[in-house]
Amino acid sequence: MALEQKIEQKLAREVRKHGGLCLKFTSPGTAGMPDRLILMPGGHTAFIEVKAPGQKPRPLQTHRHQQLTELGALVRIIDNPNHITEIINEIQNR
Repeated sequence: MALEQKIEQKLAREVRKHGGLCLKFTSPGTAGMPDRLILMPGGHTAFIEVKAPGQKPRPLQTHRHQQLTELGALVRIIDNPNHITEIINEIQNR
């Protein structure tokens, strides 16, 4: 299993432990969207791009992340499983 998949699975487990949903996000016809949509109790949401350690988003992904951010969405990139708890806390406290 690729490291990116392991990070994605751990993210899903940790979000569930906090009472949230970690949905695989696809948007047909709109390439470059983040991998996951996180929905936490209280209406706290975020888009998450999961990458293998050290990998960066492609230019189209960066463009989509910027579009979502400009619309007020929280967009984060995870390339290290040690950052999952920090990002979940950020989502919950937003």
